[in-house]
Amino acid sequence: QFVDLLEKGKDSDYRDFFINWNEFWKDHGKMGPNDHIVPDRECLDKLFMRKPGLPILKLRFPDGSLQAYWNTFYQKVEFDEITAQDFEKIQGMDPVAAAEIANHVKVVIKDKGQLESADMDEIAGIDAKLSKEDLISAICHKREFLGQMDLNARSVQVWDFYDETLRKLSAYGAKIIRLDAFAYLHKEPGQPNFFNRPGTWEYLRCLRDMAHKYKLVIFPEIHSEYGAGIHEEISREGYPIYDFFFPGLVIDALDRGRNEALLQWIADILNKKLQTINMLGSHDGIPVLDLKGIMVGGTYRPGLLSDELIEETVQRIIDRGGLTKNLYDADGRKIAYYQVNATFFSALGEDEPKLRLARAIQMFMPGMPQVWYLDLFAGTNDYAAAKRGRTAGHKEINRTTLHMIDIENGLKRDIVKDQIALIRLRNTSPAFTGEMQLIDCEPHQLHIRWRHPDATATLHADLHTHGFSVSQDTGNGEQVLMSF
Repeated sequence: QFVDLLEKGKDSDYRDFFINWNEFWKDHGKMGPNDHIVPDRECLDKLFMRKPGLPILKLRFPDGSLQAYWNTFYQKVEFDEITAQDFEKIQGMDPVAAAEIANHVKVVIKDKGQLESADMDEIAGIDAKLSKEDLISAICHKREFLGQMDLNARSVQVWDFYDETLRKLSAYGAKIIRLDAFAYLHKEPGQPNFFNRPGTWEYLRCLRDMAHKYKLVIFPEIHSEYGAGIHEEISREGYPIYDFFFPGLVIDALDRGRNEALLQWIADILNKKLQTINMLGSHDGIPVLDLKGIMVGGTYRPGLLSDELIEETVQRIIDRGGLTKNLYDADGRKIAYYQVNATFFSALGEDEPKLRLARAIQMFMPGMPQVWYLDLFAGTNDYAAAKRGRTAGHKEINRTTLHMIDIENGLKRDIVKDQIALIRLRNTSPAFTGEMQLIDCEPHQLHIRWRHPDATATLHADLHTHGFSVSQDTGNGEQVLMSF
């Protein structure tokens, strides 16, 4: 669909598949100096930004026009190297003039990242033999787009696409489908561009009905402050939730040697019957904003950690080599940390006892454990990948490719073998299909037991020393399976 739009422009069958920024805002803003509408201030102030500047991607259509499209995740546009050879094919163009034009284009792209209409006119005026159409033809095929596009959920084509995608995923054997960044889907002028109500719920119900046709479970991936209670709203509607609170709470517990915040969250899950899918590290880094409190209806609802403890946690991870990703307001000012990008092992100071205990706690948590491959192999921060950036920017720090030799060597390490043993226990012991109990303990300890008629599994952990034991009773007396 995107390629068709690039190739055919206004004649594309998919011109309404994505959100034309100027069409969306035409009655709620004024045209700015760079060929896109700037929304009215009352609308602009409600927008939730992931980077400074408006969330726009500009596409050069075959007719030479530059069209702005809504692009929440600010996908990256790169140009292959522009050379004199790209212009020497133009009739009458001599090599010296071609080199001058190529250099001029490269300077503008380096400075702005793209060519505005005024830039095209200026460059075309360098040489009488160069028309604007020749310039577009010479450079547009050099573009490379890296990232995601917002879809226009008002288009029937988009819902047909969703249906076909869910059908294919089911045919491939998928059972649970994560709806990535779903809270950004519903958009309406004058409303926030994040988790609009009731529109977001209506879209979610439509997708759930589709998913049921293919025997799929769907759950929306939504980052929001604990104090906002959105995770509880989602759960009440019968959807599983991503446990974005758990990673930060584990780091806090292991660094400070205190159990209060983690126990509060576990109690929440049990008492409110939340269906969770948890993780330590992930492809998106370590969430932080999710732990915060927030004002709701004039009343402050506290987070799982105080702002001070959150800042301290973030700073420790940064001191250990982590990189931060922030949120911004409409004027480009940082609102808050969003994620810290690091491998979970590096976020723990590359401390093997901490990682081992973190995995043990995860395997004893309620919900469905999800394991990021790099955590399993105690991967460390990949600074070279983060510097290269590419599509994911800082996130590449935690997306290192493991080759077969890396896996074979990793499987010989105790930290890897110990994690696999914990995962195997969670997957095979009947205890984890039973009921979970929190056992009273000291503030620096964590005692969790799972009971089932056929087995009992128990974790005794010291959050200060990072020592722990795991035992199981299958009817022949309690057996210690591992102790550190």
